[in-house]
Amino acid sequence: MPGTVVVGAQWGDEGKGKIVDLLTERADVVVRFHGGNNAGHTLVVEGRKLVLHLVPSGVLHPGKRCLVASGVVVDPKVLCEEIDLCEAHGASLSGRIFVADNAHVVMPWHRRLDVLRETRAGAGKIGTTGRGIGPTYEDKIGRRGLRVRDLCDPARLRARIQERLPEVNGEIERLAGTALTEAEVLDELSPHAARIAPLRVDGSLWLSRELAAGEAVLFEGAQGTLLDVDHGTYPFVTSSNCVAANAAVGSGLGPKAIGTVVGIAKAYTTRVGAGPFPTELTDATGDLLRELGQEYGATTGRPRRCGWLDAVVLRYAARVNGLDALALTKIDVLSAFDELCVATAYELDGERLDELPPDAEALSRAKPVYERLPGWRRPLSAVRRLAELPAEARRYVERIEALSGVPVAAISVGPDRAETLSLTAPFAG
Repeated sequence: MPGTVVVGAQWGDEGKGKIVDLLTERADVVVRFHGGNNAGHTLVVEGRKLVLHLVPSGVLHPGKRCLVASGVVVDPKVLCEEIDLCEAHGASLSGRIFVADNAHVVMPWHRRLDVLRETRAGAGKIGTTGRGIGPTYEDKIGRRGLRVRDLCDPARLRARIQERLPEVNGEIERLAGTALTEAEVLDELSPHAARIAPLRVDGSLWLSRELAAGEAVLFEGAQGTLLDVDHGTYPFVTSSNCVAANAAVGSGLGPKAIGTVVGIAKAYTTRVGAGPFPTELTDATGDLLRELGQEYGATTGRPRRCGWLDAVVLRYAARVNGLDALALTKIDVLSAFDELCVATAYELDGERLDELPPDAEALSRAKPVYERLPGWRRPLSAVRRLAELPAEARRYVERIEALSGVPVAAISVGPDRAETLSLTAPFAG
């Protein structure tokens, strides 16, 4: 039974956590397949809020099993803290959460180097979260990383730390940072390693057996399509592949494991950190979007840059992910506006572009070509059926479908699990 993949169709922060939580009702297993604790997925159930960074967002559903797959980079401290947080929230994870033993580990020096490099970059910084994700992937590709299986073998862990410290401390000191000692690294990692050891599995084998048994698998992506290291607005991207195809690679499965691909998109656009953003609003309208949408990073708390919906971005996301459906979030935020704008194309160097330019420099010079649509000025949080939406809101949704070429299968009208219109499969029962 092929699985369902959930990916962000913009620059991240689209509301993937809520949609994964909803789709988990029809899944048996939820898999986080890439990224690290640089991504924050927010769940709101019956008014209670839970922000997750590593634990898959289906965790609040009793009996569902969760896998942190090999494509993820794992900060042991953060993972253990999140398990405790979920338990405190009333979600027992005993026998329900597993970690691929070949997933790479975020080491204390990765976090330190991340912050030091960003500080040294000054005005040229990328805008990382400082969580050490980029340096961990760098070591992974450089074939010098430590994996969960290393973390959980005390003798091997000590040997690998002794092997790596001279080199990493050399770079830390060149960046005017404070060197790490073997003792402080071990003191941080050892208690968490002991807790993670019983959760280890051969992720590929474990998951393939679940699929072979007919279990429904939901693959949870992090960040968004435009932050993909290969297909995003490079170099202003994350350090992993965010597109749907990586659900198979990051989980240790073949491409036939992927069935349906659902893209999550806000009814407007946001991004965090540096990089091109054609529809960004740096005026009072952008400020209002930020305040009404509470657009502050779930991981960093940084204010998000806000702008009108960009249909060029959505068409691109549809192509590189093979989207079957869109889930539209935060449409309720737009109730404050008399008129809405949607970018249908760009103007660049006197030419009209209907597709995304090939590089970030060109995109930074692109000017949006807007189509204007009437607003609705009515609150939407109580709406539960498409027919209850104001006519103007229905027209807005229809234009998104037409401009992106992807049907809208669900609409979120508020942060809570219940504040959702489930229109078609895979959302409708």
